[in-house]
Amino acid sequence: MQATRWAQGWMAFGLLWFLLAIALAPTNKVYQQGLVAFVWLPAIVFAWPARHRLAELWRAQRLIYTALLALMGWALISLFWAEAAEPAREAKRLLYILVFLMFFPVFADGHPERVIRIMQWGGLGLAVTALMAIVRFYGMANNPWNARLEGLGELSHPILGGYVIGLAAIWMLHWVPRHRGLQVLWVLALALLGGFVVASQSRGAALALLLSVLAMPIYCRDQRARVIATTALVLAMLTFWLLEPLVMERGASYRPEIFMASLHMIAEHPWGGLGVAADYRVTSHGLTFDHAHNLFSHVAIQLGLPGLLLWCVVWFAVLREAWRARDSLLGRGVLGMWVFSFLAMQFDAASLTGTPRAEWFISWLPIGLASVLTWAQANADGCDKIPRSS
Repeated sequence: MQATRWAQGWMAFGLLWFLLAIALAPTNKVYQQGLVAFVWLPAIVFAWPARHRLAELWRAQRLIYTALLALMGWALISLFWAEAAEPAREAKRLLYILVFLMFFPVFADGHPERVIRIMQWGGLGLAVTALMAIVRFYGMANNPWNARLEGLGELSHPILGGYVIGLAAIWMLHWVPRHRGLQVLWVLALALLGGFVVASQSRGAALALLLSVLAMPIYCRDQRARVIATTALVLAMLTFWLLEPLVMERGASYRPEIFMASLHMIAEHPWGGLGVAADYRVTSHGLTFDHAHNLFSHVAIQLGLPGLLLWCVVWFAVLREAWRARDSLLGRGVLGMWVFSFLAMQFDAASLTGTPRAEWFISWLPIGLASVLTWAQANADGCDKIPRSS
């Protein structure tokens, strides 16, 4: 049933909605409602017809999903001591995460190229939104060129917008179209995505993007990867030389102080944490910050050391699965996204169990894509090709 044309169209639109509507939806409520209609509903409807695929996933990635279910269970238990205004709503969000992850194997149905193709179109769409943001911010709004670029919709935050757009650049680098005309669009899209990250002045996103590209030759051992890494390094050095005052004027943005204060908060509640979705503030040297600015310390603050351990098992087991599949096109893409996301998590991510938002791109999206690695096959054409059906 999930393999029929109408079902595939429904789910393909759902993945595109997740990728693009975060920038284009008129309100966050519309974005959430669209996810319910186009992602969660088809995942639930087709879960039973695709049960054999889900069983294959469970057998292949038992460690990831055992730890994930344990993490969700621990988060539910933490509601007993969490100061959550609506515990039922927090529990529902955990269910949403599980259904979101279930969507990917149901949609792929054993064909990873389906997911790659939609991600490619999503990357092109995000490049268009980057262009729209640049025109609006610098052209229509007449902001000075050295102002921090803001994206559209939920990507209006320069840092989170930079993370989403930077991640799109990573998967586009790994999944190059075969058709010559589309390759021209691919180059333009990469230029727009990279330009957006630089103009957002998100140093965390820029550093994550640079280091992820430099890591490509480790698992994608061909000439193209080495050329891309070398080019990225040269461009980064040139950009730093031109924009050094903008890069250095904000210093470390209190990140070391926030991290030390976060460790103190973890030590106060090491085992249970404050509870899932706890609204906390980090205070250091008389300054108050909204969150820990680091996903791992954020998880430890909310869910304690047991929650942090379970999250680490999930996250690093994804790395193991991607590394095992590094000879496949999807495997290399997931590896690149994992590296970028891991680096991005260190600087500003502050939500793991909240409603779908920009942080989902660097937390749950790589895990969802990793589930499709169960059916990934080695591609003899190397890193620069996608299946001919694309």
